[in-house]
Amino acid sequence: MAKPNIFDRIIAVTSPEAALKRMAARNALEIINSGYGNYGANLTKKSMRGWAFYGGSAKEDIEDHVNILRQRSRDAYMGVPAAAAALKTMRTNVIAGGLMLAPKIDANYLKLTDDETSALQTKILQEFSLWADTPICDADRIDNFYQLQQLAFLSFLMNGDVFALLQMKEQKGQPYSLRIRLIEADRVCSPNEYDRLSPCTVNGTKVHKIVQGVETDEEGMVIAYWICNKHPLSSTTTAEGGRIEWTRVEAYGQKTGRRNVLHVMARERVGQLRGVPMLAPVIESIKQLGRYTEAEITAAVLSAFFTVFIKSSSPSDGRPLGEMIPPDELVDDADQTSIELGPGAIANLNPGEDVVFADPKHPNTGYDAFTNAMFKQIGAALEIPPEVMMKMFSTSYSAARGALNEFWRTCTMYRDWFSDDFCKPIYEEWFAEAVGLGRIDAPGFFSDPVYRKAYTGSTWNGPARTNLNPVQEVEAATKRVEAGFSTAQEETAQMTGGDYSTNIRQRVIEAKQKKEVDDIINPPQQEQMSPMRRDPARMPEEQRRI
Repeated sequence: MAKPNIFDRIIAVTSPEAALKRMAARNALEIINSGYGNYGANLTKKSMRGWAFYGGSAKEDIEDHVNILRQRSRDAYMGVPAAAAALKTMRTNVIAGGLMLAPKIDANYLKLTDDETSALQTKILQEFSLWADTPICDADRIDNFYQLQQLAFLSFLMNGDVFALLQMKEQKGQPYSLRIRLIEADRVCSPNEYDRLSPCTVNGTKVHKIVQGVETDEEGMVIAYWICNKHPLSSTTTAEGGRIEWTRVEAYGQKTGRRNVLHVMARERVGQLRGVPMLAPVIESIKQLGRYTEAEITAAVLSAFFTVFIKSSSPSDGRPLGEMIPPDELVDDADQTSIELGPGAIANLNPGEDVVFADPKHPNTGYDAFTNAMFKQIGAALEIPPEVMMKMFSTSYSAARGALNEFWRTCTMYRDWFSDDFCKPIYEEWFAEAVGLGRIDAPGFFSDPVYRKAYTGSTWNGPARTNLNPVQEVEAATKRVEAGFSTAQEETAQMTGGDYSTNIRQRVIEAKQKKEVDDIINPPQQEQMSPMRRDPARMPEEQRRI
């Protein structure tokens, strides 16, 4: 703010009102002439005066509102088609049937030959399938590992984050004890539903800071999570008489450094501790679009009804001839004055009563144009092209291809992030148990972190990119591999979601099988030779010399 000078003080003595206007004008001029003060930060333009704004830290802007955002996001998913389409489209294109493991052992560092590397990676896939392909890996014993991926990713999209506990539980007949227990975001919350921003004692435990169930130390590092024994919004009671309790679970084990909790979250702000639902930026637009769609459907249904009203000077208690709404199908049969519409229905009116209908002109001719415009804005905010979200590729080939390529970048980003936060940590814990049990031979695994990293390298392949013209895509992939711009492994993962090395081994087997079948169907023809060629002794001497 500008400071008053000697002239301002003189004017203030003689005319305080003029001095006040002079000071206000100087302040406004100072704001206007300071870069963004003339544009986005302007406080004097009429277009900006009605902009109510307030800025705060990640806690004030995000974490203080996540409870409402979660509930509204789940409600929109369950009742608004646009919301369900956005979340399911992301789930299907990023995870689909589940991200598949492709071990990537650092053979050079481990000094393994190609045959040894191939044999070890094959052994890893065989052992991993024993654990991942069955519900044994799930603490609830319902889903296999790939179904857990779908559930965890959809829960992250819907609620903003999801938690996974890495528990150990032995079971007869099963070699591995690692169990994954997914925790919904609502269950991780601060005790007694309020946060502690200063050092205090919570349930007998000294806590420096706790925000929405995430405990941090004095430097802001996450050290523990507070998990409620039941869902805070649940109406059911527990065996302890419905009492809500919290359990403090350390993020890493103090003795081993093992990860106890996986927090799947995508941060938007520095200092942010809890995630934001994917629909949060567009939740108001999606809800309004759902209301508009519902109103259009209701109006269209009412317009389709053909109901006849009969006005009579002498009221009758009998049912009118041809009435098509049985009493058991009336919505409000308790109200005798209620008049309901129905297809082909005939209703009597009392004397003096009349029915006047507004002409709704439904379906609205502008409905498609408006909803398409809304889908474009919503899709742009969520990084989902409207063609993909609506599953309608009615534009040109170039536009459809551009939309799919743009969406592929979004899916790749989410897939890489999800595999880093969920799949890889779980795989590393499983690998450690497999080595500890002696089922996988990995010398040096527990003695050196570098060895551990070399053994547990992996990639997680998901659904392949949609190809509008497979022939051109294959030709382009072949040229990229031949020019050295890409590898056969990368192109295989992108085009089919498979593994090139596995495909080559399978192709060798198939080629041998096909040759055997071809030899049976079309046996090789032996070259016909004359008796003299078969027996050189019978040939003339001059031909034998030749």
